[in-house]
Amino acid sequence: MSAMTLSAKDFRQQMLDWYDRHRRLLPWRALPNQTSDPYHVWLSEIMLQQTTVQAVKAYFEKFLKKWPTVEDMASSSQEAIIDEWAGLGYYARARNLHKCAKVVADQHKGHFPSDYEELLKLPGIGPYTAAAITSIAFNKPANVVDGNVERVMARYMCIETPFPEGKAEAKEKAALYIGTFEGRHSDYAQSLMDLGATTCRPKSPVCGMCPLNKTCCAYSKNLQNELPKRAKKKAPPHKKATVYIIHNPDTGEILLERRPETGLLANTAAFPTSEWLEAEKPLKAKKSQNNVHHVFTHFSLTLSLKIIKADENFIFSDKLKRGELQWVSLKEIGKVKFPSLFKKVYRMLPVDILS
Repeated sequence: MSAMTLSAKDFRQQMLDWYDRHRRLLPWRALPNQTSDPYHVWLSEIMLQQTTVQAVKAYFEKFLKKWPTVEDMASSSQEAIIDEWAGLGYYARARNLHKCAKVVADQHKGHFPSDYEELLKLPGIGPYTAAAITSIAFNKPANVVDGNVERVMARYMCIETPFPEGKAEAKEKAALYIGTFEGRHSDYAQSLMDLGATTCRPKSPVCGMCPLNKTCCAYSKNLQNELPKRAKKKAPPHKKATVYIIHNPDTGEILLERRPETGLLANTAAFPTSEWLEAEKPLKAKKSQNNVHHVFTHFSLTLSLKIIKADENFIFSDKLKRGELQWVSLKEIGKVKFPSLFKKVYRMLPVDILS
């Protein structure tokens, strides 16, 4: 049975009826009959990029408590935002968060623009995020297509093109159901997201509970566990480097750095490292007292610990210095908000240094 047996209007209505019964309760989401806060929508959408809902909840609530408004965030420092972001990953998002907050506060008097094209001009906001804010925050029609919606469309329309190439086709198909109906654009966009997250799941989709199952192409052909198809991925490269644990036993301090303002993990608190160089052969993640293994999106990394005793006059090699260096007491180092990579390094510190 073809998905096109449902008109766009009927498709939307079935999704809205389902959403009224099964919508998720999320910290950033307005309750029924309430108006969404554009600041909350923007903050959550930036955090949710490449990150799960479960991981974002605590961060969102922490950020909102610390910076209740976009003006509060704009008046903060980028370092403070990055420190609170520690552990959430993809740190360019945190830097753009601060830049965007400043633009909204300074140029838009603290109000996010409701126009899609104007939103695209803001730092860190691309086509998806602009569409999400337009629709969810301002209740306007927009083609909001995240990974969940892509999966729904791939199955509903039997898209055979392997992803990620198939993403464009999924977006085109989703656009067929965007209409000019008034009143519930926000709910409709979120209904598709929720359907993908809770019912049309990546694995073991609950097709019997889906409001679209009678007109879903994949379900009618028993292809729901095969779609969307995925192109084969190449093995990611592996890099290696040395991480330096430079400590002064006389003062009880360890040398840390604030990484440069550009590049991976920019502006985060870290232990100094050598340059991250690609290894000739990928290294296996072996357990070792002297190695820390970490996987980024596009490569993996192994850091070998090197412990150096030094005094306050210790001069770090210019070839290895990558950011602003600072001595930190052992009493304070446990409070430093490291990104995940350097949290692993911290947990590997020898007891005799920390004691």
